[in-house]
Amino acid sequence: MVPIHPQRYPGDPSRLRWIVPAGLLSVVGPVRCAPPSLTALLADGTLAEIVVEPAGVVTSLGPGHDWAAAGPRVRVALHAALAEPAGWTVATGIDDRAGDASLHAMVRHLLDGAAGQFARSHGGSIELVGVHDGVVSVRLGGACHGCPAAHLTLHQRLERHLRRQCPTLRAVVDTSARPRSATRHAASGDQGPGRAGPAALFAADGVGSGWHT
Repeated sequence: MVPIHPQRYPGDPSRLRWIVPAGLLSVVGPVRCAPPSLTALLADGTLAEIVVEPAGVVTSLGPGHDWAAAGPRVRVALHAALAEPAGWTVATGIDDRAGDASLHAMVRHLLDGAAGQFARSHGGSIELVGVHDGVVSVRLGGACHGCPAAHLTLHQRLERHLRRQCPTLRAVVDTSARPRSATRHAASGDQGPGRAGPAALFAADGVGSGWHT
């Protein structure tokens, strides 16, 4: 188990600095994506912010929480998260492409694994189109295209798992969700009323508070 030691944060009782071995985490800055144990605490409001320092992790409590009650949970979650150093991504403040790259890798992992296998087992497919500014674009094919159950598949087997890893996910968009009449309009150059852009299946409405490790 990685050794950690809590330290008061000067001038701000809502924050606590956890001293960790220097160099354990290869990133420094405000955390954009974290392993599930810490993501759960961000999701339920226990933590408002996490910042990685060269030899520490600063955690900020959410409103209505205190360290007497939340401290043990944060310690356990941090221990678990530090065992997954590759799961930490920080916002650069200048160029957020690193966050999109991390999100892209997470989506690819899920589509190559359980989420994609589930779609394939039903004669369908989920293709990753791209990731930009926290928005994941996918294309449903085969039996998934136009299937009412596809919405549930994306939510239960892709979006929910993505949010557990990366709470800054803004949306999952199905680029194939365009009426067939719109496709005919587009092919003929007609900008008729049936034409529609990609349908955002899941807006950034926050992470479910029931997600715990």
